Amino acid sequence: MSLRRALHFVFKVGDRGKTATFYREVLGMKILRHEEFEEGCKATCNGPYDGKWSKTMVGFGPEDDHFVAELTYNYGVGEYRLGNDFLGLTLQSSKAVSNAKRLGWPLKEVGEALYLAEAPGGYHFYLLDKEQTQSDPVQKVSLAVSDLQKSVHYWSSLLGMSVMEKDEAKKTVLMGFGEGQCKLELQDIGGAVDHGTAFGRIAFSCPREQLPDIEALMKKENQKIPTPLVSLDTPGKATVEVVILADPDGHEICFVGDEAFRQLSMMDPIGNDLLDKAMADDKSDEWFAKHNKQKASA
Repeated sequence: MSLRRALHFVFKVGDRGKTATFYREVLGMKILRHEEFEEGCKATCNGPYDGKWSKTMVGFGPEDDHFVAELTYNYGVGEYRLGNDFLGLTLQSSKAVSNAKRLGWPLKEVGEALYLAEAPGGYHFYLLDKEQTQSDPVQKVSLAVSDLQKSVHYWSSLLGMSVMEKDEAKKTVLMGFGEGQCKLELQDIGGAVDHGTAFGRIAFSCPREQLPDIEALMKKENQKIPTPLVSLDTPGKATVEVVILADPDGHEICFVGDEAFRQLSMMDPIGNDLLDKAMADDKSDEWFAKHNKQKASA
């Protein structure tokens, strides 16, 4: 399973402007690519919505060797209801901490040299106040589970992740596909996992030839497959193949063929400009304000 790698986590965002400020100016990430779509994704990358949407990939470096965020924006949807499913993303960057303090972005000290910052939409980011590493500063994504043993079995026995650390007191297990990658932390919350409408998705790549095998194994084990193997087109870019799974608590998991994804995910030098143009061209806030209406809450 060493050929599998962690790619990104998908966040639904209702305010692209404030969200861009957080990722660019507070965290210090770069816009890696920005894409606009006229209709919903066949693999529901943007959630259960059929209309116009955009995807913005942001991170500290190229997607080939960095875990990044995928920001999906559905035109006309202003906010989403948070559940208790996503517990946070942890990254190491004293620069992000100083940026937040300089910009007056609220920070809460929650541990030794550890700060909690809230992204627009309420998503939790844990900032470790230490010098940013030369490799990827993103350390782990934390997800809530209702039965830790059952979840660890799913992620290790079925998906091939290694268990790297266990903390009995905190009821957490740290897992991953390799030492140099972003890790997945599962935490038992002792109750049901609520995904709200803001539910995200974690993505991994694997050799394309493994995709049918992953799907076949999940069918054999009677596990959930929200989207069977399908091809996804991006205008002017590579077509990728994906299969979408769901773990015992309903966390969505995307596996994508690595070879085509490396072509699709090449950094776009004008990605930043494309996002800025899309935000400038998006007059939906003005339209809703003019008509004394509010954007939909999902």
